[in-house]
Amino acid sequence: MKKHHLTSQLLMLKFAFIAIIYFGSCNKTVVKPETPHGEDPTEQPSTPNPPVKGKEYTLVPDASGRLVIDGAKSPYKGGDALNLKGRFLSINITNLNGTAGSPIIIRNFDGTAVKIGNPDWNGGSWAEALSLVNCHYIKIGSESSRTDFIIDGSVHPARDAYFNLVLSKHTDNIEIRNLTIRNGGTGIWAKTDPVKGDASTYYPNSQMENLLIHDVAISGTNNEAMYIGHTATYWDLNANTSYYGDPSGFTPGSQYVQPIKWHNVKIYNNQVQDGGADGIQTAAIDQLEVYSNTVTNWGMRHNSSHNGGILIGGRVTNSYVHDNYVHDGWGELLQFYGSGENGSKHVISNNLFVNNSQGGNDGISFRGTDRAAVTISNNTVALTGGVSLRINGEKGMTAALVVMDNAFIQPRMSGGAITYNSYVYTENGGGAVEGTGDKANSRIPSLDAAGVDIGNYFSPKAGSAIGVTGYRKK
Repeated sequence: MKKHHLTSQLLMLKFAFIAIIYFGSCNKTVVKPETPHGEDPTEQPSTPNPPVKGKEYTLVPDASGRLVIDGAKSPYKGGDALNLKGRFLSINITNLNGTAGSPIIIRNFDGTAVKIGNPDWNGGSWAEALSLVNCHYIKIGSESSRTDFIIDGSVHPARDAYFNLVLSKHTDNIEIRNLTIRNGGTGIWAKTDPVKGDASTYYPNSQMENLLIHDVAISGTNNEAMYIGHTATYWDLNANTSYYGDPSGFTPGSQYVQPIKWHNVKIYNNQVQDGGADGIQTAAIDQLEVYSNTVTNWGMRHNSSHNGGILIGGRVTNSYVHDNYVHDGWGELLQFYGSGENGSKHVISNNLFVNNSQGGNDGISFRGTDRAAVTISNNTVALTGGVSLRINGEKGMTAALVVMDNAFIQPRMSGGAITYNSYVYTENGGGAVEGTGDKANSRIPSLDAAGVDIGNYFSPKAGSAIGVTGYRKK
C-alpha cells in the first residue's frame, strides 16, 4: 500500500454581494460581479450548449475573481445548468444537489471558454481551483470540447499543496467530462477523510456512489494527475493521520477506522501526461473500470513511491483494466495493490504497456492482498527496465494469477541477463498459471525479433513472432 496521503486545505470562504437580474422570457438568470475581473476567454466551443430540463443561470466571478455557492441557500435544482462565464481564480461549491434523473450541469457559458484556477498561487488560502463539498448528482465540464473548460493550477514552488479539482465530504454521483487540467499539484482529487465523531465517514457505514471521469486532458501536475479513492488502509482518528501497517501495530488508546470507499467508478478516454507522480491512481473502490486512457511521461520527480502509470490501489475490489496505452514514463507501467476480499476478481486485458527503460523499473507489478484473483491476458509489455511482469506474494497475493496470450518483448533494458523468468517473475509466495498451446504467452528477447510495427501500436507484421498474442487496438 502506498504511504501517501494528501490532506485537504481549509477554505476561507469569502462572500461578495451579487445582483441578480431575471430575464423572464428566456428563463435565465445572470449573476453580475460588483466590478469586472479577469480577461475574457477567446476559445470558441465547437457546438452550442444543448437546452436543459430546468433553468439556466449565468455565473461570473465576484470582485475578487471567485465564486462561492452554498447549494442549501441557492435556487439551483436538479435539471438546472450553471453556465460559467469569465476567468475565475477559485470556485467553491457546497451542499449542491441534483437528482438521479436530473443532475445539475456546471459548464462553460455558450460561445466562450471558461478558465478556472490561480497559476500565481504560492501558498495560503484558496488552494483549490474548483471544489465540491458534500455535493451530489452533478455534471462538470463542457458539453462538447475539453478546450472550452480549462482549469489552470499553480506553477510556483508551493504548488504541491494546490488542488485543481476536488470532490470531498461525501460528494458523489459525479460526472467529470470534456475539460482540461494544467499544472498545479494534484489534478483530480476524490475521496472522503474519516472524521472523529462522524460514523458516516467510517467504512462500511456508507459509501460514495458513481463517479465517471472521461474525455479529460491532464498535464503538468506535480503530484498525481488523478487521486481517486482513499489510499489509507486505516485512519487514526486521534492523530488524524493515515496508518498502513498491520492492526497489531496500532497505537494503544487510539481509535482506528477504515475510510469509506467508492462504488462504481469508470475512468475512460482520458489523456494524462507530463506529471510528477502517478498518472491514474485509484484506491478503496468496489467496481472499478479503467479503459481507453493514454498515459505518458509520468513519474517525472523520479520518486519510487509515486511512480505508477496506472495504479490499482489498496482495497480495490472487482476491477477491469483494458484498452489503455501507457508508454514512455519513469516508473512501473501498471501497479496492482488490489484486494481479493469477498471473492472479488480483477481482469487486466488488451493494454499496451511500452518503454519505462529508465531507472530499472519493472513493467507490470503485482503486490495485492487477500489472495486477489487476477486474469492477465492479451497485453503487450515491451521495453521494460526490469522484468516484464512481477508477482509478489508478500502482502497476501498468493493465489496463482492467470497469465495468458500476452506478448512480453525485450525486458531488462537496464541491464542483466534475459532468462525465462525475466518475462514472468514470481517471489515471496506469488505465483502464475500461464496459458499453454494457443493461449501461451510470447517471450521475445528483442524488438527486432518480435516483428511488430512500433508506429502502429506494436501490431504484428506479417510473420511476427508474437502471433495472436498481445494487444490489438480497437
